[in-house]
Amino acid sequence: MEDSKFTATLFNVAFTPDNSSLHFNIVGVSAISGYVNAEIDVIAYGYNAIQEMFDPCDDSFDLQGMCPMNTGQIENEFNLPIAKSATSQIPGIAYNIPDLDGVVRIYIKDTKTNASVACVEAELSNGKTVNQKGVGWTTAIIAGLALVASAVTNGLGHSNTAAHVAANALSLFGYFQAQALVGMTSVSLPPVVMAWTQNFQWTMGIIHVDFLQDICTWYQRSTGGTPSTLLSNLQVASVEVQKRSMDIMNRAYVQGYNRLVKRVGADPAGASASAGETITVHGIERVGFQAGIEGTNIFLTGVIFFMIFVTFTIAGVALFKAFCEAAVRAGWFKGNKFEEFRNGWKIVLKGILFRLVLIGFPQMTVLCFWEFLRKDSAAEVVLALFFFVSMSATLGWATFKVYRIAQRSVSMHKNPAYILYSDPTALNKWGFLYVQFRATAYYFILPVLLYILVKSMFVAFGQGAGVAQAVGLLVIEAIFLIGVSILRPWMDKKTNAFNISIAAINFLNTIFLLIFTDVFSQPGLVTGVVGVVFFGINAVFAVVLLFMVLFATGWAIFSKNPDTRYQPMRDDRGSFIKSQTQLNTELDALGATARGDMTQTGYKGRELEDDDSFSSGSGKGGIRSDAAA
Repeated sequence: MEDSKFTATLFNVAFTPDNSSLHFNIVGVSAISGYVNAEIDVIAYGYNAIQEMFDPCDDSFDLQGMCPMNTGQIENEFNLPIAKSATSQIPGIAYNIPDLDGVVRIYIKDTKTNASVACVEAELSNGKTVNQKGVGWTTAIIAGLALVASAVTNGLGHSNTAAHVAANALSLFGYFQAQALVGMTSVSLPPVVMAWTQNFQWTMGIIHVDFLQDICTWYQRSTGGTPSTLLSNLQVASVEVQKRSMDIMNRAYVQGYNRLVKRVGADPAGASASAGETITVHGIERVGFQAGIEGTNIFLTGVIFFMIFVTFTIAGVALFKAFCEAAVRAGWFKGNKFEEFRNGWKIVLKGILFRLVLIGFPQMTVLCFWEFLRKDSAAEVVLALFFFVSMSATLGWATFKVYRIAQRSVSMHKNPAYILYSDPTALNKWGFLYVQFRATAYYFILPVLLYILVKSMFVAFGQGAGVAQAVGLLVIEAIFLIGVSILRPWMDKKTNAFNISIAAINFLNTIFLLIFTDVFSQPGLVTGVVGVVFFGINAVFAVVLLFMVLFATGWAIFSKNPDTRYQPMRDDRGSFIKSQTQLNTELDALGATARGDMTQTGYKGRELEDDDSFSSGSGKGGIRSDAAA
């Protein structure tokens, strides 16, 4: 409430159903002088389950500084008995459902006027939550295995299987990022939604590591910024904490702080809070706070993890190249195993790095846009500008190159798939942008990039405007869903169904998000139920997607001929894909040399920027449609 005369720096409440009592632990600063009464309301999903009055002057409480109420510091710990008739109204599910949507609210009233002079509110929790580290680790491992399996399968020559596994893995990763973006909005989310979406913040680089936080703080301070101290001031400042890990052993637990009135977003220095000050965190700051990351460290943390991801990938590819060469020399591999990769591993590495840029594009656009507003330090703003411009330019240039290649193929061969899939340099370097789509929909990567960019802008620039975010995201997801449902741009029916289902769920989530803004003025019970429905639908859908990707990954790894599971593509890409491993005869090898497709070391390293590389007749590196003749 406004003009509250009591500020709590600690407000813990525990309800023990066995003895039907509430245990309070309050530390705060009072500006009230005189005799007061207190009204206690326990509200779950908008339903007022318990409403009790108590007199602080009752001898059974022994409350110091509250009978009468005195100004200054107050510390009290006491039990309040609750009538059995009141506790019997609490449904048993409230003790078991995770991330209970409830609050405990205490009104302090003047005994003479019966007017409320202060209000303290705490979040209600039963100690069960869907925010589990195991969920994050499981989703990350399966998505990573799928990406690795697609690369290995492609190296073994099963291009059809590799394309399907990679497409599904990228779509799965995109769905996880969409879940994380819901949690990053500044909409007041139900606790179960907030906890569920927190499981996927790893896809945005929001991962807490102690020494990295020290590095981020040092970097910001050394570049002229002012680090946030919100997490180190929890003992003296009131901060909205949706969930805290507590060992409560078969009892409902209520934990929280007083109602918050100040936005951290208004002070980018990040809430260097003083005693008694109240601060609220929302959106991106909220997910960072729940992950144990200071608001001023969120951007740099995301950048560091993206660079770690890229670095480990480069090291992994280099080590795999060294392993393959050693295995061939030792006789563990046949001479033609992973031959394309061994001969053209640098081109393959470039393609993998381009794919990593595509995977990290949603993460980096959101964090860079947000950093432009936050301005943690001048150096970090420059860093944000560098990453956004470089990644956008890289993907834009790659998209332009794919368009040029496809157009040249159409003009020369009446089929965009011919050069897109017959030129090994084009396929390995730029294929990440188009292999998941049918050949005639090679252009669809451009709408996808624009979709990611606009969506990221609403999430980053809309912090503090929850309704605008929800409406904007609803329109974006609706347009995208309609577009993919009409065009069906992916490579086959199964992949289209996989991705259209994800688009449909993302659209449904934005409808839920709009409901959470309370724009319809619905009862609190409706919002709570919708939150549970959001969790249920997305949890089931995520499990289904994970099992589908896991099965496809296992099939790709353990099957002797995984391509038998997939129908040949209608765009005839399979007939255009040339593999060095298919050159089994001396005549084939001589023909390839005559065409200029390969040298003794494999790829000629020709640049696709050279128009001659696409000629079908003469010219260096040319491709002839009658090459086999």
